[in-house]
Amino acid sequence: MSTAGVQRHLRIGPGVMPRYCLIPGDLARAERIAAHFKNAREVIRNREYIGFVGEVDGVPVGVCSTGIGGPSASIAVEELANIGVDTFIRVGSAGGRQPHIPIGSVAVIYAAHREDGTSRAYLPPEFPAVADLAVTNALVDAARRLNQPVFTGIGTSRDAFYQKDENLTRLLTERGHVVAAEQEAATVFIVATVRQVRAGAVVAIDSNIWLPKPDPEEIQRRFREGEAAAIRVALEAVKLLAERDAAAQA
Repeated sequence: MSTAGVQRHLRIGPGVMPRYCLIPGDLARAERIAAHFKNAREVIRNREYIGFVGEVDGVPVGVCSTGIGGPSASIAVEELANIGVDTFIRVGSAGGRQPHIPIGSVAVIYAAHREDGTSRAYLPPEFPAVADLAVTNALVDAARRLNQPVFTGIGTSRDAFYQKDENLTRLLTERGHVVAAEQEAATVFIVATVRQVRAGAVVAIDSNIWLPKPDPEEIQRRFREGEAAAIRVALEAVKLLAERDAAAQA
């Protein structure tokens, strides 16, 4: 097998991954996403990266986990872009940051507050981290097509999971109307901007610091329902994007 163009961390080359790729952080979520594919085939298994290719209603689609945080997510987006992926959808988990967003909800993040470090290696902190409009519209339209309620808004991405500035958190909730906190969206949006590819994000809410905590089993049950809904929205968005991309090229 030729090694031309084989990527250092993903260990695949051009032609392996289709143009549409879902990028969850969690390896197990990548497997759960691939379970929806027809003719699913594993193509990546190295470090925090596991990937599959297949089809959804005839549309070639891939999935590749990114691990936790900006550094590993940036590597995934960079190397996937190197081999021809031009449309990314982060399918993640996040903490709710508004009191009206319960565990198990689905949120589409269209921009992110850059509290991470990786994105600053690409562009200065004043530069906005924004999702691609076509991908975001496809996610919102997919949710509508599926009758799936979604919250839309700004996310906040930070590196240190166990450290947070309480004053900043409250400020972002009250004045910035941030809907979700997670660890990859800002990096994904900035790297996609630099690489001139498209990226969007849909997340399932797994917690909310402003709400009373249910018991652990109830949290897991609600989150799994939200995760399944976010996956369905992402896959439906891929189909919409394929339709729209084909129409634009006709």
